[in-house]
Amino acid sequence: MLTTFRWLVRLTVGLILVSLILILLAWYFAVRSLPDYGATFEVEGIAAPVEIVRTTEDVPHIFAQNDRDVFFALGLAHAQDRLFQMTVLRRAAQGRLSEIYGMGAFASDDLARRLGLYRNAVDSVAAQDDATKEALEAYADGVNEWIRQINIGARGRGAPEFFLYPDDISYWEPADSLAILKLLAATSTVQLRREVLRARLSLTQPERGQEIVATGPEPQMPAYAALFEGSKLAPPDRAMQPRDWVTGLAGYLSPSAGASANGWAAAANRTAANGALLANDPQFALTAPGLWYLARIELSSGGVIGGTIPGIPAILSGRNSKIAWGITPAQIDDQDIFVEEVQPGEPNRYRGTEGWTEFDTRREVIRVKDAAEQVITLRTTANGPVIPGGHLGLGTILPPGHVAALSWTGGQGGDRTMSALVALMRAPDRAQAADVLRNVTAPAMVYTLADRDGIGETLAGAVPDRPASHATSGRMPVPGWIAGNRWQGISPAPTALTDLAPTEGIIAETGGGALVAEGRSLGFDRLDDRRIERLKLLIASREIHSRDSFIATQNDIVSPVARDLLPLIGAELWYTGEPAAPGTPERQRQEALNLLANWDGAMSEHLPEPLIYSAWMKALQDRLVRDDIGPLADDLTRLYPDFIERVFRNTNGAASWCDIRQSSVVETCAVIARQALDQAIFDLTARFGPDVTSFRWGDVHRARHTHPALGDMRGLSYVVNLIQPTSGDDTTVARAGMRGTGVNPWLNVTGATYRAVYDLADPDSSVFVISTGQSGHPLSRHYDDMAELWRRGEYVGMSLDPQLARAAATGITQLEPVAP
Repeated sequence: MLTTFRWLVRLTVGLILVSLILILLAWYFAVRSLPDYGATFEVEGIAAPVEIVRTTEDVPHIFAQNDRDVFFALGLAHAQDRLFQMTVLRRAAQGRLSEIYGMGAFASDDLARRLGLYRNAVDSVAAQDDATKEALEAYADGVNEWIRQINIGARGRGAPEFFLYPDDISYWEPADSLAILKLLAATSTVQLRREVLRARLSLTQPERGQEIVATGPEPQMPAYAALFEGSKLAPPDRAMQPRDWVTGLAGYLSPSAGASANGWAAAANRTAANGALLANDPQFALTAPGLWYLARIELSSGGVIGGTIPGIPAILSGRNSKIAWGITPAQIDDQDIFVEEVQPGEPNRYRGTEGWTEFDTRREVIRVKDAAEQVITLRTTANGPVIPGGHLGLGTILPPGHVAALSWTGGQGGDRTMSALVALMRAPDRAQAADVLRNVTAPAMVYTLADRDGIGETLAGAVPDRPASHATSGRMPVPGWIAGNRWQGISPAPTALTDLAPTEGIIAETGGGALVAEGRSLGFDRLDDRRIERLKLLIASREIHSRDSFIATQNDIVSPVARDLLPLIGAELWYTGEPAAPGTPERQRQEALNLLANWDGAMSEHLPEPLIYSAWMKALQDRLVRDDIGPLADDLTRLYPDFIERVFRNTNGAASWCDIRQSSVVETCAVIARQALDQAIFDLTARFGPDVTSFRWGDVHRARHTHPALGDMRGLSYVVNLIQPTSGDDTTVARAGMRGTGVNPWLNVTGATYRAVYDLADPDSSVFVISTGQSGHPLSRHYDDMAELWRRGEYVGMSLDPQLARAAATGITQLEPVAP
C-alpha cells in the first residue's frame, strides 16, 4: 500500500513537472515570435537603407529613399505585427479557411469560391497602372522578407496561432492584396441579404409584409410569388438557423456581413483655426486584433498617415500633407439576385432569354482539415455565378427546380480599384482626388475630401445599368430569363454625385442615405436616416467648429430613435395617478416610465434607461409582427423604427398591425405598447432583479472583440478576446451595433474599429485610434493598449513630423540592403 502511494506521489509530481515544462516551452516559443522593434536586418529587395520608427503606441513611421522601398517596409511592418491575420484574410478570399479550421469553415470557403474573389483578383493584377504594380510587388517582397527572417531566425513561426493552426505561410503575391480588397468589397455590401428578406416577407405576408423593412416612400412592388406564375412558392415555415458569430468571423471579414461609417467635414471658414476639418470612423465587426492598422509612410510626394488594413498597401482613410479623405460605404444597390430555371431532366442547362442554354461549369477541390476533400461544382449563367440555396437563406425563396445567380459590380476581373487607392495617397488636392477615384469599382464608397481650399465629397464605385423595365427595381429577386430584368452592364458612379464646393461649408455622410442621380435611384435603403439627421443637427448647432467639437460629435451617444419613438409610443402610458403597491408589476412599469420620461436619450453604459428602452422596443416590434409573419420574426434582428413610427401614426392604415389576429379582442396600439413594456420588464427582472433603477446598459451592451481563431477555445478565450462595457447603440453617431439574437441580443459586435479627426489647420494635432492595438500577438503589450482609449472615446496623436516620430520612438528597425 505504501509503495502504491509513493508511486502515485511520484506520478503526480512528474505530471506537474511535465506540464510546467510544456507551459514554459509554449511560452518560450510564443515569446520568440514577438518582433524586436530595435533590431537591424540585412534584407533582399531594397535599394537603400530604410528606417521603421515605432512610436509609443507601435505606430510605424517608414522612411526610405524611394517609393518602392517604402512599400517594401510597409509589407514587412504589417507582417511583423499581423502575419496571422494577413494569412487568414488571404485564406478567406481564396476559399481556403477549411484547411486550418476544419469543416466549420466550409460554408465560408464555398461562398468565396463561388463569388470568384481570388480568381477575379488574379485577373485584375494586369489592369493596375505601373506605379501600383510596383507597389504591390514591393509590398509582397516585404511580407516575404519577414517570412524569410522568421525562418532563418527561428522566430516562433511569426505568430503563436501558427502552433495551433499549422500553416505553411506561403509567400505573398500581388494578387493576394487585390483578393483582400475584393473580400472587403463583398463584406461591405448587404444587398443580397436584403433582397432575400424582402422576398421572404412578401411570401409570408403578401399584402403588407414589406412595410416592415420599408425605409421611406418606395414604388409599389409586385408580390414576390406573382413573379413566378405557375411555380409552387410557399411561405417560409421557419426562421433561418442563426450562424454562430465567431464562426462567421473566421476570416475577419465575411461576405454580406455589412459595414457602415460616419464621414463629415467643415471648410476653413467654419473652423476656429481657419483650416478644414474632417472626421471618419469606418465600422466593421469587432475582432481581436481589429481590422485596422495605423501607419505612416513617406512617399516621394510627401508623407501619408492614417488607417490601413493588413494585406493592402494603401492608406484607406487618412491624409497627406495637403489633403485628407474619409470613407463611408455607399448604399448603392450593387447586387441583384436572378432566379434561373433549370431544364427538367437536364441539370446542366438553364432557361435563357432565347431558350435553354448550358451552364458554364468548373470543378474545384476544397481541402478540409481532419476530413475528406470536398469537390464542388461552380456554375455560372449569363447573370453571374450560381449561389446555392444554403447560403444567406436563398433556399427559402427559390421555386422548385430553380437556382439563384448573382449579378454584382465587384464580381469581375480587370478591377482598377487598387490603382485608385494608391494614386489617392499622392493627390495634391480634392479635385485630383475625385478624379483618380473614378477608377474605383468596388467597394462603392462615398469619399469625404478636404484640402486647404475647401471640402467636398464624391461617390466612387461602379453602379449597375439596370433597365427601367426591371420588375422590382433591384429590390427583390426576379426571373433571370426575362431580358427586361437583366443588367446592361456597369458604369462609373455618376459625376452628378460629386460636390467639391458645398455652399454651407459642411458635409455630413453616414452611408445610409438614398443616392439619386440622373433621374434614377441607385438604391432604396435609408437605414441610417435618423443617425445622419442627428449628425447634421450636431454640426449645425455650432457655427464654428474645432477638433474637439468633431471629437465630441464622433463620440455622441444620444439615440435619435429613442427621442423620436418614446413620446409617440408612450403617449397614452405616462403615469399620472397614484403609485401602485410596491413590488407589483404595475409599480415597476410606473417606475420604468418615470425614468424614460426624464431621459434625454443618451445610451450611456451607466444608466438603466437605455436597457429598458431597448428591451421595450425589441418586445414591441416582435409583438407587432409575430402573429402575421410567424417564425420569420426571429430573423428581424434589428429594430425598424420607420415601421414602428408608421404603425403608431397609423400611416396608410398601418395601425392594423397592432391587432393580434389570433385573439377575439381588437387590440389598440396603446395596449400592445403596454403589454410589450410589461414583457420587457418581466424578462429584465428575471435577469437583474426587481429594482428597475439598478438595471445597467453596460451589463448587457458589452463590446466583444473576438479572436477569430482562438476566441472559442476554452481557457484561451479569456486571454485573446477583449470584452468591455460600451455606450451607444445601432442608431447613435458613435455606432455600437448589436447582435440581435441569442441569450444576449444586446451584445455589441460591430462598431467604429477606426476613428480619426484630420485637422488641416494644424496637421500635427490630428488624432486617430483603433479598437484594439497594433499587434496581433496576444502576449504583446500592443495587443490591446488602445482598447481602453477607444472605449472612452480618446485618441493618440497623428503627426507627419519626422522629429516628433523619432522623439516618441520606442524602437527603430533598421533595414539594410544585402551587400553585393
